[in-house]
This record gives sequence, C-alpha cells and structure tokens, in this order.
Amino acid sequence: MNHALAALAAEVDLANPANEPLRLAFGLARVSRVQHLLEEPRSLAGLATLQAFVAGAADSSALRAAAAELKEVANRHRGSNSIDGSAHAAVSATYALANALAGRALEAASYAAYAAIYAYGGYAVNEPSAFEPEFQWQLVQLRQLVSSSTNPPTPAHTAPATKG
Repeated sequence: MNHALAALAAEVDLANPANEPLRLAFGLARVSRVQHLLEEPRSLAGLATLQAFVAGAADSSALRAAAAELKEVANRHRGSNSIDGSAHAAVSATYALANALAGRALEAASYAAYAAIYAYGGYAVNEPSAFEPEFQWQLVQLRQLVSSSTNPPTPAHTAPATKG
C-alpha cells in the first residue's frame, strides 16, 4: 500500500461523494499506465467506457454497467499457466480497472502498482523498493489532478468559508 497516497487522499477528502470525478480521473490515469496488460476484450471495452465517462461522453448508467461487468471479468480471470506469470499481471490490471470503474481510486492504484511490478517478473513483488517509482508517480499524478481540477476538492480538515 502507498501510505503517502492514502495520506494525500485523506487530506483532499478523496472519498467524499463530491470528489467522484477526481477519483474516476485518477483511476483512469492509473489504469492507463497498465492498459497494455489488459487481455480480455471486455476489459478493453470497460476501459473505453471509463475513458468516455471521464471525457463526458458516457453517462453514469454506462459506467455502472461497465463496473459490474469488470467486477465479473476480474473475478473470473484465468491467471497464468506460464512460468513468467505475466498473466498474473493481467489479473491485477483487470482488478485495477474494475476498481477504477467503481470509483475506488486507492484500490485501483494498489492493483495497478502490483500489476506494473508483477509485469517485470514475479520475484519483483517481494521487493518493496520495486514499488517506489510507481508510488511516486501515483502521488505526482493525484497532486496534478487535484491542482488542475476545475472544482478542487475541499480538504477534509478545512471548512468552507461562509458569508456573513
């Protein structure tokens, strides 16, 4: 788990329902980094739906349908019979997408980081330092999305100003 990312998510109140667009945009950014690991045609269709939704070209019912579909795809992914375990990275990438579609940005980030590292080789996931470049990228990406948001999230510890 990326503890610094979790702290930043808490600081910007990422879990707040009003911050769903930010969660979805971050989830999409995370999945985009591992999209080359997605194997199933339904996964690619789910990614296209998430891209369309974030771009404003799909509605919430399409997003919900894709989220339900990808949850099933991820849960039924066959994994890998190969010695290199590359399809295990595909399983994690598929779970990353399923979580991104469901608006669970931190879970999507965790699965995507795991997929990226597993793609190097199964041995790498046992080395915590192998995750550092991904964890740093996640922090930078979320900070950029927060700062470029047209409606930046209100930090959890800051009350909105009132007129009086």
